[in-house]
Parts: sequence; C-alpha cells; structure tokens
Amino acid sequence: MRELLTHYIDGQWVASEGGRRYEVINPATEEPCAAIMLGSEADVNKAVAAAKRAFASYSQTPLAERKALLERIIVEYKKRFPDFAAVISEEMGAPLSFAGTAQTGAGLGYLLGSLEALDSMTWDTPVPGANARMVYEPIGVVAAITPWNWPLNQICAKIAPCILAGNTVILKPSEECPSNAAIFAEVLDAAGVPPGVFNLVQGDGLGVGVALTKHADVDMVSFTGSTRAGIQIAKNAADTVKRVHQELGGKSPNLVLEQADFAANLPATLSGVIANTGQSCIAPTRILVPAARKAEAETFVRDYFAAVKVGPPTEEGAHIGPVVNKAQWTKIQGLIEKTIEEGATLLQGGPGLPDSVNRGYYIRPTVFGDVTPDMTIFHEETFGPVATITTYTDMDDAIELANRTSYGLSATITGDPEAAKDVVGKLRAGLVAVNQWGGVKGGSFGGYKQSGNGREGGIHGLKDFMEVKTIVNA
Repeated sequence: MRELLTHYIDGQWVASEGGRRYEVINPATEEPCAAIMLGSEADVNKAVAAAKRAFASYSQTPLAERKALLERIIVEYKKRFPDFAAVISEEMGAPLSFAGTAQTGAGLGYLLGSLEALDSMTWDTPVPGANARMVYEPIGVVAAITPWNWPLNQICAKIAPCILAGNTVILKPSEECPSNAAIFAEVLDAAGVPPGVFNLVQGDGLGVGVALTKHADVDMVSFTGSTRAGIQIAKNAADTVKRVHQELGGKSPNLVLEQADFAANLPATLSGVIANTGQSCIAPTRILVPAARKAEAETFVRDYFAAVKVGPPTEEGAHIGPVVNKAQWTKIQGLIEKTIEEGATLLQGGPGLPDSVNRGYYIRPTVFGDVTPDMTIFHEETFGPVATITTYTDMDDAIELANRTSYGLSATITGDPEAAKDVVGKLRAGLVAVNQWGGVKGGSFGGYKQSGNGREGGIHGLKDFMEVKTIVNA
C-alpha cells in the first residue's frame, strides 16, 4: 500500500503538523490501496505563508521565463504517464486503457492549451481617447481545490494558468484520488518550479478546504466539485471578499433532433454517459427524443447500453470500471430504485451489481424510458452510467425541456449540424456540442446558472486567473 504521508510546501516534502491518517479505498476490491495525511490548519497556514512569500518575486518574473517553466513541466509530465495511469486506475476505478489515454491526456491538453492561449493574449491595451492603458496582472495566492473524477484534468486546468499568470498556488486534491497529485508535485519539482510557487496540502473539504477558503491571505479560490460544496465555499470566502471561481454540477440534455440518423450519430453522444463510468459533470444523461420516434429511440439506446462491458480496472479494454466509492454507489442505487418507484420504465440494467462481478462498487449500465420532468432523476445529477429517455412534441417543447434544470454546464445535440444551428443559441449552457459530448482544446469551459461561474481553458481561462489594472498617464 502506498504511503503518502507528507505535504509539498515551499519546495520540500514536509511532515504534517497535527494531521490525520486516511486510507484510500480501491473501488474495485473495496480494500485500502494508499494512505495520506489529511492536513491541518497549521499545514494550510504554512503553505499559504510560503505562497505569499514566493509571490513577491515570482509575480515579477518575465513572461518568457514563466512560459519556459510551463514547457519544462510539460516535458516532465509526459515522462510520468504510466505512473499517473496506474494510480488513477487504482484509486478511482478507471480502466488502465482509459486512465492512460483520456485521463492523463486531458491534463496534458490543458497544459498545452494554456501555452497556446498565452500566445494569443494581449497583456497591454490602450484606452481609446485617453492617455491610459489596461494591463493584466497576477491575482496573488490561489487555492485550487480539485475533484476525483477527472483529477489531472482539473489540476492542470488550474495550475497551468496560475503558473503563466504569475500567481502562486496551494493545491488541495480530492482525498479519494490523491496519489496523482503527489506525482504532479514531483513533476513540478523536477521542472524547477521555484519554492513556494506551487504547494500541495493533502486533505478533506472540512479540514484543509475550509481553512483555505477562509484564509485572509488567499486571494482566489478555484473550485471544481458539487454545487452544494460550491455554495458553502462562496459563503466561506465572502468575509474576505476573495475571488471565487467555480465549475460545479450538471444535468446535461442530449437533444436528439427529429431527423437524426441514430446509427450515424447517437453512439458518439451516448458514449458521454458511459465514459469514465458516467462520472463526468457534462455527461448528457437526459436524452430528449421526438415522440414519434420513441420506440425506435428506446430500442437503440437499450441495445447500446446492453452491449457495454463492465470489468476490473486492471484489465485493458474498452469496458467501464466501478464508481469511486461506496457512498457514490449507494447514492446511484438509491436513485435507480426511486426512479422505478416513481413510475419510469426500466429498459436496461437496474439495481444491484452486474453479473460479471461479485464485489466492488460497480453499476449496471442502466436506461429508463417514460421519464417525465416531475421525476427526481430528471433533475438530480446521477454521476454513474445511467441514462433517461424523455419525449418531446416539437422543437419549442424540446428546448424548454433541455433548459428545465438548475444547471447549465453543457448540452449535446444529436443530428444534422445545419439543423442544430437553429438550436444552439437557445440552450442555456456554457458548452453546446453537436454529435459529440465534450469540448475542444483551446475552448473555454464553465457553466451557466448553478453550474458555476468563471471559465477554464483557452484565453478566458487564462484571464480568469488575473486582475485588470488601468494605468493613467504612465
């Protein structure tokens, strides 16, 4: 079992001051696979002090120097792909094939995308009609709080712009999947990140998370996670009026157009419910289909989900693994059972373990038909391989159903891209994808409504980690 009992603070691996040992459970075996020290307020204070000291000099470094630093980080990151894949697979259940490509590759995409955004950034802009200019400057000390489901993706989405902008940062990764963050700290150390510019404090939300969000010397909190936790973080940060930057939950629609070619286009969008065992905030789980094609859609989606293989993360292949922990498994099982109780038609899957396994936090790929907007599952984020089918009468009805959610992180459209052009502007979501379910490198990512505020990735993701200053007569 791995033991990661130190934090990375001020360029050194240091023992915790008053921390608590925590065992990470392998979701496939239900047995411990790693141990960390959940940090204390004293650990947070030490990391924040180091970041504040480092900010004085690092914020003044030439941009070319910061760019060269990120380029070195990318070189070191690529060397650790196998190590990243192994620990992500073991701790959050992603099959090795997926962990070694999509999971690790997502992080690299943000590192590379931040470099590209840097090249398109205008740092100094004249004010029309005045002897003045506007410039971008670093914010200060940033607390980055990241989730377990796409761990490297979110770490890199925050750390890369911090490094380029001239900020210093304290990372608190999820305690459910912490080892990749420790390897990432080793990557930054090997790349020569100056002491105090990057700090890693392992911990949980109630301990390290609260201490960071309330700390007077933290200038910005960037959080990815649940809307419930995001609301509390905003409240914690309010007393010090720090910037709060959040990417929160989602309940994404998959709007299937009336003339959509199911065979040609639906597999690409249905895959978003299956990929990563459904543990994606942009998973398009609410499938909206024309009423006239209800039977056809139910058969197609049922057969697609029936063909999904479930198996151990240690095996190579295109199967899915377990969800991350017992709490998530129990929540998903409860939602499946509640959907049956509320009158939906179970088309595929259902409660209990898949036939192929006898332990672990595995979910049967599940599809429900006859789901109506008054049912719990229509509104509640599932975070597992579970899809619902709801019918619409016309396009106005479809758009209303798509937008009938407190979230607005993403939306998917299945069908003719030309026909989709009339719909994309009417969907209230920060990302709208046609015949796919994800974004693109260089694009911005973030939500409307209760899916958060601010953006990650691309030029907007870089600007969100900076302040704007107006300078007059100088």
